[in-house]
Amino acid sequence: MTSAVSDTASGRPPSNVPVLQVRDLSVAYGTPRGSLGAVDRISFDLYPGESLGVVGESGCGKSSMGRGLMQLLPAGAEVSGSATLAGRELVGASDQQLRRLRGEDIALVFQEPMTRLDPLMKVSAHFVEAIRAHRPGVDKDEARHMAREALAQMGIPRTRADNYPHEFSGGMRQRIMIALGIVLKPAVVIADEPTTALDVIVEAQILDLLDRLRADERVGLILITHNLGIVAETCDRVAVMYAGHIVETGSVEQVFNDPKHPYTRGLMASTISLETTALHSIEGYPPDLVDPPPGCRFHPRCPDAMYQCREKIPEHAEPNPGQHASCYLYPGSGQPDPEEPPGTLAAALHA
Repeated sequence: MTSAVSDTASGRPPSNVPVLQVRDLSVAYGTPRGSLGAVDRISFDLYPGESLGVVGESGCGKSSMGRGLMQLLPAGAEVSGSATLAGRELVGASDQQLRRLRGEDIALVFQEPMTRLDPLMKVSAHFVEAIRAHRPGVDKDEARHMAREALAQMGIPRTRADNYPHEFSGGMRQRIMIALGIVLKPAVVIADEPTTALDVIVEAQILDLLDRLRADERVGLILITHNLGIVAETCDRVAVMYAGHIVETGSVEQVFNDPKHPYTRGLMASTISLETTALHSIEGYPPDLVDPPPGCRFHPRCPDAMYQCREKIPEHAEPNPGQHASCYLYPGSGQPDPEEPPGTLAAALHA
């Protein structure tokens, strides 16, 4: 049985054609205080074999973006915009269509695998259930064989397939989750903090497995993380999220060596290295997304804020080829050059 998304013999689109196109994606949750816009009109492309790192502070919408793409949201949440997976629209798709696409064509690897694996089921049973839900023509013996092969690909002995989740270490359980995500060879894998609470040695092993997966299988990988070092080491491009918006995108080299958005600069300055002599942090906190500030949502914390920053959200300017920043510091952001010098509003806000 072939994948639900397949336009080449390998089931992957050509490398120069996005496997995932996201346009104006929004995710909102209903709360007693009103609608909380966790993700607000974000857009990006993902190509086969590419790794996109999504970074930002907690509460900036990274995980909601990943779950919004999969349509795995609590009751009452609303998703709008467009997300096409090799030409198939995810937003607004029926439950039946989504059940076919999830796992088979797009997979989500959760953090904290012990909360996602049923402690009463053998590991092989998790695989059999997932495989036969998508491919009912596969018998149990063949599904178990597929499970053992997927586990072996993740470095877990085939003989461990009939163990229970509690019989594995945290790192091995995370490998099991990745194996579950790739057993049906999806075109896109979303990894949400896949190395949380793992030691650095196991973290390196997990990241190496993900890197090998996209190199060998041409899987498009979205890596959601707080760890900028992981992104620098394993990703091709970066999307920086703040308060539900993508404020900067570019290659790893561009964003890490020459960050353009003031928020990105703050994140980079907050990282610790062997050369660090003093700790740095971004003043203030992310805004309340039920009632976000007008204009650029970062302006209350921004050292370069200008008066127009609070009037209208800036468009994505392109300060360098392939690098985009939503900031009025750069031509193409949607406003004429400001009369006030950078920092005028920030000085007033912090006076």
